[in-house]
Amino acid sequence: ISKEPGNSKPSKSIAVPPGPPMYLDLVYIPNHSNRKNVDVEFFKRVRSSYYVVSGNDSAAEEPSRAVLDSLLEGKAQWDSNMQVTLIPTHDSEVMREWYQETHEKQQDLNIMVLASSSTVVMQDESFPACKIEL
Repeated sequence: ISKEPGNSKPSKSIAVPPGPPMYLDLVYIPNHSNRKNVDVEFFKRVRSSYYVVSGNDSAAEEPSRAVLDSLLEGKAQWDSNMQVTLIPTHDSEVMREWYQETHEKQQDLNIMVLASSSTVVMQDESFPACKIEL
């Protein structure tokens, strides 16, 4: 964070400082995928097989198109092309538009997006793939 002379407010906020990548199995994208807290650096550093994309408030830009685009940009810089799965918690207009407009790039980067109404079948039972309620 840098400060400009005579100004006590930071000129730029960095949500995730530069450094070595972390590898995780499942990551919940912070703050309903709001762009104030998640940028390209987040996806360059926080590498996961699964990302949960929450948010269903278009007025608050949640989920943010900028965050979804940051995933593409960040993943393009990974040293491997491991499979990544996005799990949206809601069927939002932003998610649908992003999916359609960037589908080819998602395929190139080995990113799969689950439908918000996906189900998982295990042995003799099935249940929603992702259901988060607060």
